[in-house]
Amino acid sequence: MKGALLTALALVLLSIEAVLVRTFGFEVTRIDVTVAIIVFVAVRAKTIEGALTSFAIGYLVDVFTGRPSGLYPALAVLVFLLARAAAQLLDGKSRLGYALFAASATVGHSLVAFLLMWLTSKDADGRVLSLSAAPAQALLTGVVAALLFPLLSKIEPGERVDVGRYA
Repeated sequence: MKGALLTALALVLLSIEAVLVRTFGFEVTRIDVTVAIIVFVAVRAKTIEGALTSFAIGYLVDVFTGRPSGLYPALAVLVFLLARAAAQLLDGKSRLGYALFAASATVGHSLVAFLLMWLTSKDADGRVLSLSAAPAQALLTGVVAALLFPLLSKIEPGERVDVGRYA
């Protein structure tokens, strides 16, 4: 149920992001609200629930962007798994820690997306995805993550409880 609620929230935030990007004329950078939600899920949710939620959110990004089918669901699950592993070492439970974690995950997400688009697309000339936009995108995502933290904490209030090593 929480995964469905987070996916619905991602749909609403992607719609708002699309309007803001068009309104303010961002051509290269964007506010990556989906990565912020995926990082939160990696810190708080159980493994299967988080992976499925990340896949669903990635699929929504796929639908919104029109990029090669399957790119963003795979990237979302990859970001989830890497953020989950990094959450063992980093503090993502406070607002500031979560915002910094989401910002750094956005940089990694952008780099991998750029690499995969460059490898798989004939017309990937850098206009759509640019590495120069990564710092601005990380900053915007960090700010939005800090603003979303109280809302996300109400949806998933507890800390992650894994029963076993592979839970």
